[in-house]
Amino acid sequence: MKAAADVLKSIRVAYEMTVASAHRTPARAVEFARTARDRGVQVIIAGAGHAAHLTGAMAAHTTLPVIGVPIDSSALQGLDALLSTVQMPPGIPVATVALGKPGAHNAGILALSDPELQRRLAGLNLVAGPGIISRQETS
Repeated sequence: MKAAADVLKSIRVAYEMTVASAHRTPARAVEFARTARDRGVQVIIAGAGHAAHLTGAMAAHTTLPVIGVPIDSSALQGLDALLSTVQMPPGIPVATVALGKPGAHNAGILALSDPELQRRLAGLNLVAGPGIISRQETS
C-alpha cells in the first residue's frame, strides 16, 4: 500500500493510512469506513490478502468510493485475494485494480478526482513508465 501513498505524496495530496482487518479487527475496520467522510476522506483504498474481505467490509459501511487492492500474500499468489476483491454482491461496489504494488500505484492514480490534482499528475509522468513509447514502437 506504500505505492498508493507514494503516488499521493508525490502530488501533495493529504492522506491517512491505518491497519485494519475484516477478520482480526472488524470493529476498527467498520469504524474507519463509517467515519471516513466526517474526517474529509474522499476515497478509500483498501488492500488485503488471503480471503480479502476488507474491501467489501469497507464498502458495506460507507457511500464513499472504495478501491480494492488484492495483495499477493498467500500460497495462491494473490488469486484468492483477487477473486475475493472483485466478486462483490449488488450494492457493495468495489473497484478492483491489479495485484500488489502495481495495483496500489494505480489505485493512488485512480483516487484523483480533482482537475488540479490531475494536472499535477500529468506533470509527473506517473501513469506511463520510462521507455513506454520506445517499447510500443518496437512491437
